[in-house]
Amino acid sequence: QVQLVESGGGLVQAGGSLRLSCAASGRTFRTYTMGWFRQAPGKERQFVGNVRSTGITYYTDSVKGRFTISRDNAKNTVYLQMNNLKPEDTAVYYCAGSSYTNPRAAANFDSWGQGTQVTVSS
Repeated sequence: QVQLVESGGGLVQAGGSLRLSCAASGRTFRTYTMGWFRQAPGKERQFVGNVRSTGITYYTDSVKGRFTISRDNAKNTVYLQMNNLKPEDTAVYYCAGSSYTNPRAAANFDSWGQGTQVTVSS
């Protein structure tokens, strides 16, 4: 497992951008696939995307072309760059870590951050 702390959330207008960071501690970070999830009020936690240890990424359809996940193994940090934000992107965003290669289900992640709020105003 890894310990994760997200930062970078906030309030932004529709069409704007935010970059979330997730700082990890633990020796397994470099081998872990790192993912981002989000949860809006009254809704289930939703998979956003992941980045493998090799840097290969996978995204859910609703964020393709707008969100980019990257990682810096030297800094033990994973990023979520969000562009062209929409009000429906409003949610608490969570960083997560997994020993699986291409996990998309929350149950396949064994490490979670505390979440950071992203609010997009129209």
